[in-house]
Amino acid sequence: MKAIKETRFKFKNQTGFYSGKVRDVYFFGDKMAMVATDRISAFDVILPEAIPDKGRVLNQIAAYNLEATKDLVPNWVLSTPDPNVTVGFKCETFPVEMVIRGYLAGHAWREYREGKRILCGVSMPEELKENDKLPQPIITPTTKAKVGHDEDISREEILSKGLVKESEYAKLEEYTRALFERGTALAEKRGLILVDTKYEFGKHNGSIYLIDEIHTPDSSRYFYQEGYEKRQAEGQPQKQLSKEFVRQWLIENGFQGKEGQQVPEMTAEIVKSISDRYKELYQQMTGKMLDAINYDALLDRIEQSIINSIK
Repeated sequence: MKAIKETRFKFKNQTGFYSGKVRDVYFFGDKMAMVATDRISAFDVILPEAIPDKGRVLNQIAAYNLEATKDLVPNWVLSTPDPNVTVGFKCETFPVEMVIRGYLAGHAWREYREGKRILCGVSMPEELKENDKLPQPIITPTTKAKVGHDEDISREEILSKGLVKESEYAKLEEYTRALFERGTALAEKRGLILVDTKYEFGKHNGSIYLIDEIHTPDSSRYFYQEGYEKRQAEGQPQKQLSKEFVRQWLIENGFQGKEGQQVPEMTAEIVKSISDRYKELYQQMTGKMLDAINYDALLDRIEQSIINSIK
């Protein structure tokens, strides 16, 4: 298997290019083609090894969920011409990410464990354990950093700094809650619990659109429904499908993205195990095995799909 670490296409009608943590984005006027590469990031750091099949898993899960939520929120997608490619509107991105949490896990748990009971201006009750369900979902936004780490930020700070207009921010909160409710229902049908996730929004021709990917293992955390209550009662770790296992592996090997820390060696076994987990989530969420592909023609296939879609 081969992994797509980067793409560097040159299209005759291309008006711009941007390489993010995991995506390469090609601009064509008011449209864009987003290529989901196999790069993987954690703690806002791009890890040195790409993960075979990760990009197409993310792109196809995102396409499924964007289609399943477009009655709630208009989204940026015009077409998905290739397993790794999405074509859509170029939007002016809001400078915040809308994180919503239904359970005390990941970053929220690490903050809680340190004694914090207010996260992004939102109070959390006492006497919770890791992975407990919260009384109700909480929105804990972050800044959307162009370089470096995203930072927690409260609703009040977002408004006082003028990052988002109050009327538009209220709409972002409304959309976030509706999407999380739908995502929870979709996950439940597949035997999963949607623990937490993030949504990004932008504006196109004055209207708010849901952008980027949604409900993927890069943007979301999932637990398996089966055995959840028993594991909580016994104080056992939850069986989960998300990128958290990558973060845990990094933490256990002394890396959290802090200055001076080195990413541990990503052996072939580690890379394969991460790839297998992404394919497991695809199968769990869609009920289908990931299709076999010709790994020798990956880049040619992706390039041609963009040429055919942007005319």
